[in-house]
Amino acid sequence: MNIELIPAIKTDAEKIAQMAADIWKAYYPEIITMEQIDYMLNKFYSKQALLEQIEAGQNFYLIKEDDIEYGFISISKKSENDYFIHKFYIYTNTQRRSIGSAIIEKLTKDISSQQTTVNFNLRLTVNRQNYKAINFYFKNQFRIESVEDFDIGNSYLMNDFVMVKHVKIDI
Repeated sequence: MNIELIPAIKTDAEKIAQMAADIWKAYYPEIITMEQIDYMLNKFYSKQALLEQIEAGQNFYLIKEDDIEYGFISISKKSENDYFIHKFYIYTNTQRRSIGSAIIEKLTKDISSQQTTVNFNLRLTVNRQNYKAINFYFKNQFRIESVEDFDIGNSYLMNDFVMVKHVKIDI
């Protein structure tokens, strides 16, 4: 498997917005309502919202193998030892092919190669009803750190687990 993380640039925002809409509308109706999906896509995944997130320091990457795009991921460095995965989405028809695990492994190696300390943490949030994703993260050595409810407006709450993966670098 030759999966690549291709740094996204501002002109990719529209492509990422379309990927998000396609992935969310295929995957999330079994977890949240279409009204909430539409609200969240507009609030967090519109071209303008994505450009603002890039300006705020999120690093977006297109997930590709050869010329096939599988999805996208965004991450930011919160402190010397802490990184946060804001978004990690792969098209549903390509899930269960170890692409996600390959991305987590690649991301961990890439961060490890840049670290000046021997340990760091990868954190993310995941909907508490998203059992497939939770199990995927467990399989990739994440654990539940806390249970949180985030008010995102319009009377919607994100009922999430905060998950963390502690990475120890062998030097």
